[in-house]
Amino acid sequence: MTELAFAENVRYRFFTRKNGVSEGDFASLNCSVKVGDDPAKVRENMRRVAGNMGCTVEKLFVLHQTHSSIVVPVLSNEPFEKTPYGDALVTKTPNIFLGIKTADCAPVLLADELNGVVAAAHAGWRGAVGGILENTIQAMIDMGAERKNISALIGPCIALQSYEVGEDMHTEFMQADVKSALFFVPADAGKYRFDLPGYVLARLERAEIGAAEWCGEDTYSMTDKYFSHRRSSQAGHQSGRQIAVIGMPDETLY
Repeated sequence: MTELAFAENVRYRFFTRKNGVSEGDFASLNCSVKVGDDPAKVRENMRRVAGNMGCTVEKLFVLHQTHSSIVVPVLSNEPFEKTPYGDALVTKTPNIFLGIKTADCAPVLLADELNGVVAAAHAGWRGAVGGILENTIQAMIDMGAERKNISALIGPCIALQSYEVGEDMHTEFMQADVKSALFFVPADAGKYRFDLPGYVLARLERAEIGAAEWCGEDTYSMTDKYFSHRRSSQAGHQSGRQIAVIGMPDETLY
């Protein structure tokens, strides 16, 4: 797992692909049942993740992620009756944990420690352009956070040197915001390389929160440590999903 630096009262992890029970392309801590892995092994992997965070699987909330700009508030510690669709979770309920699954997209964990509000967002390029980060920050504020107190950590994701894209994606970005040109570097034959973590970081900074940083790890190039959908697809393989988790345990309740 990879860890940056929130305050002590925030518990969080960017998990790697290691220390699970899945096999083959999914070795070993795959946390998604939607990619072709054995569901029983995924359940065990999620149990291990929850145990590492100090909770049960029932207190680890996840979503059906769709590259949207939808934020789902978690208002109690009762499990979802049905897993909702969305790409970010936000809560101020102690002793529950929010999980986001990725395999090249950017997992973003956010916290206002002073006001007890945390969030987890799935920021691929489409979700980032669509406003998932700004919507997540606003949902935190609506729940009692203060913009100046929010810190954000961007976890492992595909980096500039590994992310070649076409003219169609470049055009879509330019139509949304010409300043996006800063995050594209021309490559061969009309292609570009796109700086996803740089773009996500810029969106967070533009939102004027207290602090934001990226861990600096590239999922595509770090084969032994992280799943990468792009790397696996190019090789004709399937890919698992790693998970990023955040919560605020209330030690007085134990």
